Amino acid sequence: MQRDEASSARTSLERRLREHREVFLETFGRPVDAPRLFFSPGRVNLMGAHLDYNGGPVMPMAVDRGTFFAVRARADRRVTFASTLEPGEVVFDLAQLESARAGRWFDYPLGVLRELAGRGTLAHGVDVLFGGNLPVGAGLSSSASICVGTAFALAEVWGLGIERRELVDIALRAERGFVGVQCGLMDPFAIGMASAGQILWLDCKDASWEHLPIDHARVAVAVADSGVRRELAQGAFNQRVAEAARAFEALAPFAADARVLRDVPLSVLEAREATLEPHIARRARHVIEEVARTFAARAALLRGDVLSFGARIFETHRSLRDLYEVSVPELDCLVESAAAAPGVLGARLTGAGFGGCVVALLERERADEALARIGEGFAARFGRRPGVRVFGGDPGPREVQL
Repeated sequence: MQRDEASSARTSLERRLREHREVFLETFGRPVDAPRLFFSPGRVNLMGAHLDYNGGPVMPMAVDRGTFFAVRARADRRVTFASTLEPGEVVFDLAQLESARAGRWFDYPLGVLRELAGRGTLAHGVDVLFGGNLPVGAGLSSSASICVGTAFALAEVWGLGIERRELVDIALRAERGFVGVQCGLMDPFAIGMASAGQILWLDCKDASWEHLPIDHARVAVAVADSGVRRELAQGAFNQRVAEAARAFEALAPFAADARVLRDVPLSVLEAREATLEPHIARRARHVIEEVARTFAARAALLRGDVLSFGARIFETHRSLRDLYEVSVPELDCLVESAAAAPGVLGARLTGAGFGGCVVALLERERADEALARIGEGFAARFGRRPGVRVFGGDPGPREVQL
């Protein structure tokens, strides 16, 4: 069954990239040289919610949907970006790149382009067509998929010889420094350092990492899309980052050698909780308890205890809803429907929250029944069916030869 799913995913990706190549040729013309084709996955995070920028551990997995890139070298030093999702093209000159963001989709690849240009003279311009099958604003890290994929594709076309770990840092600097989203290390790392069929364990305090096994013959990872987009959530996300920083500033003097909020013991929070503003105390409690939950989930996964692993996922959603306050009714409904469905081991919102998707861990043999029940529960309350499907793993950004 897994081999059939993997084969189907490869066939689907190749078909979509052929279509993407055709759109590129219609957009940029048909000279002799065909464009090179690249793919960069999205990701779901199973455990470690809002821990990356607090120095905690996270457990993401790259998924088999993501961003498509068609890239062709130019004879001049012009860079042209176009997207299958929006009309028009945007043009840049490598000799004088834009210094201010425009508040549009191309800020993300432009930030990467600026990072690459800062390394030295780039030999020639490029035409790039962006597309894909990853829902934008759904909490599956479309922005990191674009940034890591852009860095990988352009580095390959320009022959820059950049290692994947460095591409992760380039993508992170682009999103933080140019786009202005104060995201953590997890999203670009989960995409850039992915391994198909495994979960990434990343400790964001010291960037140590390893791949953990998950029994895909026994369990499946599904994603349910609430349909609530997160276009307006950037400010709320940055607010949570600031609130966590305030919590650390208040608690650090009472926690010896604490460098990040992850280091603060629960006993220190409980002793000082009354001195904090209530919402700051809630943010701190989520982070500190989520660290312990994530280590417990890792231990359960390593001993093959998927029931305990799933239970930790449900606990995380409750904490995100009540303590970090990043859920919305649609996400809560999806998790409640999942909890009532047969064969669901765990479910929670994934990504920053404020909309987007829920990730669910399912017993593979009951996955179809579980997905149907989740959809029915959501439709009964909101009058529409969510997009619900099982996602496969992905090996990370790569060039695809057709």
